[in-house]
Amino acid sequence: MKIEQIYTGCLAEAAYYIESNGEAAIIDPLREIAPYLNKAAQNNAKIKYIFETHFHADFVSGHVDLAQKSGAVIVYGPTAKTQFEAHIAKDGEQFKIGDVTITVLHTPGHTPESTTYLLTDEEGKAHCIFTGDTLFIGDVGRPDLAQQGDMTMEDMAATLYDSLHQKIMVLPDDVIVYPAHGAGSACGKNMSKETFDTLGNQKQVNYALKATSKEQFIHEVTDGILPPPQYFAKNAAMNKLGYASIDAVYEQGMKALNPSEFEAMANQSGALILDTRDPQQFAKGFVPNSINIGLNGQFAPWVGALVTDLKQPILLIADQGKEQETITRLARVGYDNTIGYLAGGFEGWKAENRETDQIKSISATEFEDVVNEQPNLLALDVRKPGEYQAEHLEFTLARPLDYINDWMPEVKPEETYYIHCAGGYRSMIAASILKARGIDHVIDVAGGYGAIKNTGLKRTDFVCQSKAMKV
Repeated sequence: MKIEQIYTGCLAEAAYYIESNGEAAIIDPLREIAPYLNKAAQNNAKIKYIFETHFHADFVSGHVDLAQKSGAVIVYGPTAKTQFEAHIAKDGEQFKIGDVTITVLHTPGHTPESTTYLLTDEEGKAHCIFTGDTLFIGDVGRPDLAQQGDMTMEDMAATLYDSLHQKIMVLPDDVIVYPAHGAGSACGKNMSKETFDTLGNQKQVNYALKATSKEQFIHEVTDGILPPPQYFAKNAAMNKLGYASIDAVYEQGMKALNPSEFEAMANQSGALILDTRDPQQFAKGFVPNSINIGLNGQFAPWVGALVTDLKQPILLIADQGKEQETITRLARVGYDNTIGYLAGGFEGWKAENRETDQIKSISATEFEDVVNEQPNLLALDVRKPGEYQAEHLEFTLARPLDYINDWMPEVKPEETYYIHCAGGYRSMIAASILKARGIDHVIDVAGGYGAIKNTGLKRTDFVCQSKAMKV
């Protein structure tokens, strides 16, 4: 028996490869399927099943493409309805993979069709559970994403409580918990950086499993949930209805365009120009009206949060050799309409002496000097509300990047804005969006709040969570 967790940090997502006696199964595969096919081929194994724990909202799964190329059967739990061929399993139904057995445990609550898969080994011993978004390490799935009919978020939380207590917590303590996500995913609010654990330990440390009553569980699980990113519902629909082949997405997107072709395509298509270079490299020079979302950060989730139309044409500017990786990571969250990339990257554009733009970026020490000289300056803190409430500079305005479209109308083109986040990634995204929308006087604070805290700014300028958020 072989079980491999395939963890993708930029999405905080875990897929699983299971193999026994020449047969294999994949649980919750990502959009690009070559790694699974290659792994099975290298091990002389045939992929027999593709198990989906639920209709994922935060990424587009690779189940449809993988089934077509491997001949494997797609399996969903009870109540799931798809528009592609799939086996809708019954609660308690069993599937053989070589000498091991997968048993379906219907565990609704995160979504109605959410299912946990229990693996028993060759000797019939319960070995592990693949819990999807039902149970995380340190948390449980949010109950607000798939409410149906008259069911409220609280009703779904109550259902989740029953699922956990009737199907999962009754299993042996030494069973290993393999969830679909880890820290950084928006599918929960308190996930651990660890990506697996024993069920027994989770009973001791997971706040949701320690709740002493259903009422307490409902209160704690629903308290403080932020609205889901706008792309979640769209990704869930793609997972349910089907999607274009990843090969077709590559064929359309992997078109190298020289600067003249790139400019003409941008003008003709109304495409979003997406620059995925490092934020500080972007600041030094970029194609006018391009938006920076760096590939080396939480790239796909931020694209999903900020680009509201999945069908938006996208033109890429990437570090050379990173074009296909960028297209892959866009496709993981449903953005399939990349229509080309700038050949030679930004250096190719600059080599033709074409117009460029810049964003001024200053160090935290320089920012300190400006604060002392201009006590009434406008500074935007684009971190999440919880980060701001925990600690912030007293004079800054809370303007979370997640909600930039909501607060954008307040921004005045004639004013100068200093922008910071926690480390410099999100602030450059915000600055580039403001710049592209005609707000020319934006200044990024490199290193963000982490660097600002190490300056000589008076400690009285810092506010802890006991003070109200300033807006």
